[in-house]
Amino acid sequence: MDKKKIPERNDISPEYKWNLTDLFKTDDDWEKALKQIDISGYDKFKGKIGESASSLLNFLKFNDKISMETERVYVYANMLLHQDSRISKSQEMSNKAEMLMVSLMNASAFAAPEITSIPDDKLKNFYKDEPDLETYRHYLESVSRQKPHVLSHAEEAILAKIGSFSNAAEDIFSMINDADIVFPNIKDENGDNVSLTKGRYAKFMESKDRSVRKAAFDALYETYTKQKNTLAATYYSSVKKDAFMADVRKYSSSLEAALDDDNIPLSVYENLISSVHKYLPLMHRYVDIRKKILGVDELHPYDLYAPLSESSDMKITYQQAKDIILKALSPMGEEYVNALKEGFNGGWIDVYENSGKRGGAYSWGTYTCHPYVLLNHTDNLNSMFTIAHEMGHALHSYYTWKTQPYIYSGHKIFVAEVASTCNEALLMEYMLKTTEDKGARKYLINYFLEQFKGTFFRQAMFAEFEKKAHDMVESGQPLTCDILCQMYRSLNEQYFGNGLVIDSYLDLEWARIPHFYSAFYVYQYATGYTAAIALSRKILNEGQKAVDKYIDFLAKGNSQYSIDLLKGAGVDMTSIEPFDKAMAVFSSLLDMMEKEF
Repeated sequence: MDKKKIPERNDISPEYKWNLTDLFKTDDDWEKALKQIDISGYDKFKGKIGESASSLLNFLKFNDKISMETERVYVYANMLLHQDSRISKSQEMSNKAEMLMVSLMNASAFAAPEITSIPDDKLKNFYKDEPDLETYRHYLESVSRQKPHVLSHAEEAILAKIGSFSNAAEDIFSMINDADIVFPNIKDENGDNVSLTKGRYAKFMESKDRSVRKAAFDALYETYTKQKNTLAATYYSSVKKDAFMADVRKYSSSLEAALDDDNIPLSVYENLISSVHKYLPLMHRYVDIRKKILGVDELHPYDLYAPLSESSDMKITYQQAKDIILKALSPMGEEYVNALKEGFNGGWIDVYENSGKRGGAYSWGTYTCHPYVLLNHTDNLNSMFTIAHEMGHALHSYYTWKTQPYIYSGHKIFVAEVASTCNEALLMEYMLKTTEDKGARKYLINYFLEQFKGTFFRQAMFAEFEKKAHDMVESGQPLTCDILCQMYRSLNEQYFGNGLVIDSYLDLEWARIPHFYSAFYVYQYATGYTAAIALSRKILNEGQKAVDKYIDFLAKGNSQYSIDLLKGAGVDMTSIEPFDKAMAVFSSLLDMMEKEF
């Protein structure tokens, strides 16, 4: 494979592509399934859900069936689009699936108001009349808990119709970011002209050649600068949508609305930000140590990922990465490892970057099939950790789908990031334990520190940026490009301290973060990382007892609130204790860094 040119999808060997035929054998089968989904079936339940226990149970079963069928159609179409967003047929299929999803939301909009209108005493009797309703108890209690925020049937129907364009900002951003934006060529370490892509940018940032890092940094942000006002308007529209939805549902803020779905106390978000502020001196210390080790007069953003060790290139092929991960996760037990092998060998994973492919990485799938994982693998340490991370998500789905009914088959992000990051933590512990080469150890120590920086501090900074942006809009203030850039600059100065020169291009980093279009999503990376550090140490220190609790946690899906699921696994995220313990690990790594470098 020519590393200087982004391959077309047809150039990539089938063994490195996911197998979507496990979802649908052909696109024609997908079309047939799409046409067979009868949304009109909801009409027979309107006004009747609360009439009797059997009426409620029949509706819930019907809703599960239609939702499963729609989900399968939706996932397939969008995964086709993600593997090459330039193909017009895939765009058309994705649009059809999106319209079906909106139709489903519109057709079922009456359900929540009808369920919430069932008196509590009557609902209690329903469980006696229809024992099968016990399966849905947590779901029904969750719906009832949100009674103050459920609107009338007519109002819910209007909101459902708004769904046809409520994701417009995210869709526009995605098309700009994934399909339309084209980055220039830069010269690599060998002086060759190489295409810059989002996937390759991360690799360039880890180059030993500072001129390559700077060239990639400047080229990337110069390209985004040309779109800065469009991207600002797009993000402003997204925030206004969030504020509108929170307001009409009678929440005090977008943040409260986002957290309420999973019954997360506001204090968890506030504890995260206050804890990060408390420990910013540790982040500043890390920046100062990095500057000293690199021996530069000024530390710039393009130096934050620069290698600090001669062994830092650590080329790891995809096959080598899989082998190492299997060994690293062996403390999870034979059952978990076998499931991991099934994913590696069973067509779950789309490995390499190709033209038109969605950037980044994710795990997705549907209850009626196995999980899938999208990667953009580049044969380095970071890519290996990405595999471990995404397979953590995939195995979370695997265990849940084996154990739970469809109604609890999903995962709230608050716990989903625990499953993925725990894998990463176990992998890091294994690498530190088995690596004897001093140069490689230095790199791993720094990599672990980088995980803290990127997953705890950086995501917390993103979370604070989101909160500030939403607070401004909700208080009637506009968001312009200049306002967003200044806000982002101030946060960078606060988080990184005086040791980092904040280049003006970095002010625009907010404009390329896809997660900002899923409001108050990223804070869960930081809380999830915190919980994962605690759980990984329990697994290593307590053995099978901790493993059993952890597997039970994976298998419970969303059958309980996330806070309760984590308490069952042994971590209380309503306290500041997990944050303090995580920062103790970070501090010890800084000590190790100063000693071994």
